[in-house]
Amino acid sequence: MNNKEYKNIEDTHITISELMLPSHANFSGKIHGGYILKLMDQIAFACASKHSGTYCVTASVDTVNFINPIEVGKLVTMKASINYVGKTSMVIGIRVEAQNIQTGETKHCNSSYFTMVAKNDNGENARVPGIIINSQNEMRRFLEAIHRIKMKKNRQEKFDIDNFKPENHLDELRNYNVKINL
Repeated sequence: MNNKEYKNIEDTHITISELMLPSHANFSGKIHGGYILKLMDQIAFACASKHSGTYCVTASVDTVNFINPIEVGKLVTMKASINYVGKTSMVIGIRVEAQNIQTGETKHCNSSYFTMVAKNDNGENARVPGIIINSQNEMRRFLEAIHRIKMKKNRQEKFDIDNFKPENHLDELRNYNVKINL
């Protein structure tokens, strides 16, 4: 591959901000998690499409942790960055912060990882450019993504319906609030 087939991570960063309105609130008066996920999916799409130069689709969403609730009237800022690239897929790291626009106080509300797949005009998977790692933080994020991908594959294999044997897990379940009636 030549240098045109690699991009600097910072060249595909995306940041969006939106004021949270009462129409975005759930029944408890906090911003609905589904609305935040929708915004996260949009910024993941924008970041992946900017990197790949193609249309992209969401393949999976990993590790969605709602750390702090978001209040009506807060300015929500989402920052997206390419953390990992494969042949046709990209992992987009997203950080969500809510700011009180009167005081300037900012709190971290959510972090998540979206796996996006590039598509060509025929809807087939399309090759994506590689990334150029320019910092220890970018390297750490890339390696973290590799480990998350490996853990996910291991979990899928371990609990695959064709390979799963309940008797191998009975001892593991004894310390949990569960009654087994097989």
